[in-house]
Amino acid sequence: MRHISAAHALLGLCALALMAAGLYYWQQSDQRTGVTLAPQAQTSEPKPFARSLQGTLPDGDLQTSLSGSEAEGSGALAYGELRRMFDYYLSTVGEQSVEAITTQIRSELQRRLPVPQAQKAQQLLDRYIAFKRDLVGLENKPDLSGSAVAAIRRRMLAVQALRSQHFSADENQGMFGFEDAYDMDAVSRLEISQNPALNAEQKKQQLAALDAALPAALRAEREASNVVVRIEQQATDMRAQGASEDDIYRMRAKELDPQAATRLADVDRDEATWKSRIANYRDARDKLLQASSNATESERRASLTQLQQSLFSEAELPRLAAYE
Repeated sequence: MRHISAAHALLGLCALALMAAGLYYWQQSDQRTGVTLAPQAQTSEPKPFARSLQGTLPDGDLQTSLSGSEAEGSGALAYGELRRMFDYYLSTVGEQSVEAITTQIRSELQRRLPVPQAQKAQQLLDRYIAFKRDLVGLENKPDLSGSAVAAIRRRMLAVQALRSQHFSADENQGMFGFEDAYDMDAVSRLEISQNPALNAEQKKQQLAALDAALPAALRAEREASNVVVRIEQQATDMRAQGASEDDIYRMRAKELDPQAATRLADVDRDEATWKSRIANYRDARDKLLQASSNATESERRASLTQLQQSLFSEAELPRLAAYE
């Protein structure tokens, strides 16, 4: 069995490392009103709740999870699906206020669930938002700062302890069980890889023991990730050897399935389009800066901002910063 590398494990903890900044913005956005979007032309497509959700469907498959007594509203909630739906809408903080987002989620719950379950889900939503707010204070604690593996473990355990104040054991398991298993495994691998008391062979043995102890769901997730990484490396190698996009599609369809191959091809086209737009922007930016060499710094900055806003949407501008 292939070992999960420390680097791979660290990727799984990026959300923990970036939590403070994201949660701070989330809290501050709660103080703001939602952004007013420009009127849009009437189309056959329903208007998205926020511009960044254009072309997407709400996460959380609540209807298909209901059966028997659950369909009548007397069964347990689908906690994992609810959390996915909550996070889908909460991802728009900054475009919309938390109050507007909460109203939208409540409306969705009433529309998609029987009345008794909708009421329970709305109570869960209130506690979920309270938990999100409390996370801000947690992440501001000095003893939880730092990127060392010991600090990461302390932060992870503190988050889990905070969740227990807001949610029952069943709710915790349903909403965060897989995530907790993933994070605990990732931290354990980092601790092994960074332990100076272990030699290479001992590290290999302890990583193998973690591999053997992986829960079935986590094992499947890891194996699926490895398959995608392998296939994409194969696609890169094929391109370097002059293979066509049709050749790459057939390879992906054979390794995965035609639907997955089509989705990956769509991603490739989107990435190629984005790179072309970036190249065009950089060319226009260089010409603008050259033409405005005698202008003041504030005038050049204003012209550059105007150029960026003319070529990219509001949701794309943060991504553009990485190419400056």
